[in-house]
Amino acid sequence: MARNLDDLRSIIIKLINHGINIHFIKESLTFTGNDDSPMSKLLLSMMGAFAEFELELRRERQKEGIAAAKKRGAYKNVGRKKALNDEQIMNIRYRIELGESKLQLAKDYGISRQTLYNSI
Repeated sequence: MARNLDDLRSIIIKLINHGINIHFIKESLTFTGNDDSPMSKLLLSMMGAFAEFELELRRERQKEGIAAAKKRGAYKNVGRKKALNDEQIMNIRYRIELGESKLQLAKDYGISRQTLYNSI
């Protein structure tokens, strides 16, 4: 629902200000803006803090896993495979010079027009 504890609080405040009541079923917490108990606010803060803590732990473990994979040579951050190779790009440029439609060329190569424009 939120990126961090501050974001969670601000979302709940915005929703309440728009007249929306929030009810967490599993935790039996309700926020209406009128009679929110200090205990409900505390539990919301604790839930948000634990969620944020778990997210940070997951990120830390992910970084450690990537570092270990890089160390053993199993991780390569190469990105997405190119849609067209150099030979295809040269062929497309030649066909454009001959006056062929860019839309038709994109269809022929199975790519979008934007990919075609980016390539040429």
